[in-house]
Amino acid sequence: MSNESINSVEIACQNEYDTLRKVIVCEPKFMTSAIQKHNQDGDIKIEQAIDQHHVFVAKMRAEGIDVITLPPNKLYPEQVFTRDIGFTMGHQLFISNMGSSSRQGEEMVLVKWLEKQRLPFQKISKNHIEGGDVLIDSKTIFVGVSSRTSLQAIAQLQIELPTYEVVPIPFNSKYLHLDCVFNILSPTQALIFPPAFNPETLEFLSKRYQLIEVSEEEQNTAGTNVLSIGHKKLFSLASNTQVNGNMRANGYEVIEVDFSEIIKAEGAFRCCTLPIERR
Repeated sequence: MSNESINSVEIACQNEYDTLRKVIVCEPKFMTSAIQKHNQDGDIKIEQAIDQHHVFVAKMRAEGIDVITLPPNKLYPEQVFTRDIGFTMGHQLFISNMGSSSRQGEEMVLVKWLEKQRLPFQKISKNHIEGGDVLIDSKTIFVGVSSRTSLQAIAQLQIELPTYEVVPIPFNSKYLHLDCVFNILSPTQALIFPPAFNPETLEFLSKRYQLIEVSEEEQNTAGTNVLSIGHKKLFSLASNTQVNGNMRANGYEVIEVDFSEIIKAEGAFRCCTLPIERR
């Protein structure tokens, strides 16, 4: 586990695009091809996945981001996707109630670290919700209705956060999490894979954001799953040239990283990071 100075941490996150200060990751040491999705060719090369993750972490640190590394555990092959085990809303850190039995227990590694650092958190104990379905933009929280996140959990979140508007977002659940098909880049722009949504949801989101569309080919390589780090700068997969070009045309600085092994499990930069402080 990393030894960063934690005393200066203040749990804070108001959106998906302010300057990223502190983030939690986990090395894909125990990733296996058993978690690989059907639309990816070739088994996951673990050593290559680890190397790609190390490059990503090094590039985040070069941008001034404090990266906290949780210890990998051989019981949890999907532990690299730290986004799912929690989410930060304002000054509250929520611990997810994992919807997949294969991932239950991952969140306790985070809980142990938080307890050691004496950082506050709130654990969701009823109904399933995973952080990949949760996106925040000021006082609005968008939560995907998926196979991992239930309507009951969304309703409970609204009770827990009465000063926020919690908005359920239905989408085709074959895409696993909302951030696989939708991602907020700024107060006015977002990435979207339109075929995942019904016309009513598309109309609703298009009234809130200028939507930058991701093609089916690049959705298959995690085109929406970028990580914003502030000042219109973000991480994206090097091979997703179309969406990267579209983001650059809209004024974004794109830091390209090879994540070709990790995306075989249908997760990329947002999936692999749990922000706990944005400013």
